[in-house]
Order: sequence, then structure tokens, then C-alpha cells
Amino acid sequence: MYRSGDCFITTEADVDSLVFDWGTIHMLCEERVTGAKSISFGTVVLEQGKGHVRHNHPDADEIIFFVSGEGDQMVNDDVPQRCKAGACIWIPKGIYHSTINRGDGPLHLVVAYIPAGSEQALRQDPAVKIIPPDQR
Repeated sequence: MYRSGDCFITTEADVDSLVFDWGTIHMLCEERVTGAKSISFGTVVLEQGKGHVRHNHPDADEIIFFVSGEGDQMVNDDVPQRCKAGACIWIPKGIYHSTINRGDGPLHLVVAYIPAGSEQALRQDPAVKIIPPDQR
């Protein structure tokens, strides 16, 4: 990690791995890492055929960007929309959604929560295994 004043450069090697049976999340920018309160940002890898359950974020918008792979994105009406690399989904606060990997390999995503804070629910999920950077 590099810090210059209030600015940070982080990589996945600098932050906790949040490991679930469906994939792994690295929150590269969140209050515990950078002090950011206005936005949190991270990477997600969904394993082939896996995804996260339908949920919402009552206090934050979410942006999901498909980096590589393809999957079904469901928002609000539960009608799956096939998305591939380059797709960007904006999910306003309170809207239910889920993402399922439908490709032949891992699905790589970038996620952001505006404002920051919703990512903390991931750490409280009983299914998460939190692996600090120094234990990988």
C-alpha cells in the first residue's frame, strides 16, 4: 500500500480477502483501509456457476462493472439480463438484485457502494471467511 497525504494506492495484496462459497471479494477502498466514507470500491470474483443471493442495500447505491466473463444480472423484477465484459449496472439504494456467473470460467467484477458502509455487512455474514493479507 502507498499513501501520500490523504491519498492511497492499494492492491488486493494489501487488503483482507473475504471468501465465500461463491467467490472472493477484496475491498480496495473502504473506511478501514483508506478512511473513505463517501464511497467504497472493490473487486469480486464469482466462481463458475455460482453467485450471491438476492439482496439489497437500503442505504447505498451500488455500481457493478463486468471486467471479464459473463453472468446473469437480476434487478428488481428478477428477470435475468445476460451481461458480459464492459457492462455497467447501476442499482439504486433499496433495489433487490443478484448476480450469477453463467460463463465458462470466473466472472470478474468491480463494485462500488455510494456512500460507503454497505460493504460492512459482508464481514458480518456468517458464511464469510476473512483472510488478512499477511496470512495468504
